[in-house]
Amino acid sequence: MGILHLAADERVANVDVTDDELTVRLMDGRTISVPLVWYPRLSNATPEQRKNWQVIGGGYGIHWEDIDEDLSTEGLLRGAPAPRQPLTKAS
Repeated sequence: MGILHLAADERVANVDVTDDELTVRLMDGRTISVPLVWYPRLSNATPEQRKNWQVIGGGYGIHWEDIDEDLSTEGLLRGAPAPRQPLTKAS
């Protein structure tokens, strides 16, 4: 092992959502930024709804109660956009 051993800590430290980007700062100092269009619920939410988040899952997830959206740091680190909803035919 080297002189300096740094441990990754992928727990959420802070979240910021703008009109274009979701930025999550991790406890180990890393920052993940992804396009907001990857997450339609967040993209369509009001600024107030975007600010109403809480850390869940032992620190490894983020929940937005107002829009029923949950994201994990694992998914964000993988670069995983929200799954697309299947198109439904109108009757």
